[in-house]
Amino acid sequence: MATEAGDGLVIRPMDQFIVKPLFGDGPLMWYTPSNTSLWMAFSLIAVVLLLVLGTARRAHVPGRMQMIAELSYSFVFNMVRDVAGRDALKYFPLIMSIFVFVLFCNVLGLVPMSFTPTSHIAVTATLALAVFLSVTVLGFVLHGFGFLRLFWISSAPLPLRPVLAVIEVMSYFVRPVSHSIRLAGNMMAGHAMIKVFAAFAGVLGFGAFLPIVTISAVFALELLIAFIQAYVFTILTCVYLRDALHPAH
Repeated sequence: MATEAGDGLVIRPMDQFIVKPLFGDGPLMWYTPSNTSLWMAFSLIAVVLLLVLGTARRAHVPGRMQMIAELSYSFVFNMVRDVAGRDALKYFPLIMSIFVFVLFCNVLGLVPMSFTPTSHIAVTATLALAVFLSVTVLGFVLHGFGFLRLFWISSAPLPLRPVLAVIEVMSYFVRPVSHSIRLAGNMMAGHAMIKVFAAFAGVLGFGAFLPIVTISAVFALELLIAFIQAYVFTILTCVYLRDALHPAH
């Protein structure tokens, strides 16, 4: 958003990240329908359209939606198998759901006048905490206290092992923080940049050729980043799952 004040142009690129209730102007509570919940619902609908309806009529010569769905399936399947191991494939549906949900939240946020749920720490932190708690509980269920071997680096010299164990514990509990901030920060930064260039283009009018070209380039980059960040979030989930399945260093 850009306005012209008495002292010049005022650009508010962060206004696009304001969470607003869908109905009325009352206070936001945890149960209040908001633009965040609306666009997360749109993302879920897009996932269903792609993975369920897109593959409902499977053909030997796939159409566009079936091809995209099959490529997404194969991409995540190979990621889980290569990163976490074959014994992690039983958890493939969960990881596939995370990937496509984050991807569609990222991509739909590029639609004009839309909202990007993954630009908010509240959303990404919830996803990251769900992954963190799930793999931690799974580690203890599968290995009991043997899961603590994850923090004990047996290949290191004995005097260094206690120090490294403390570092490993600290880094383990920092995982949900880095997991969530990386995604939210990248989504917010790129969208804010697009809004700034769009504001300049709107003010310049017919002389907006350069900002429009820049917006197009940044938009293409943001589309790539939307996929990359979904990939990074998912592959880190696979790494954490691998640690839960095979805690020994």
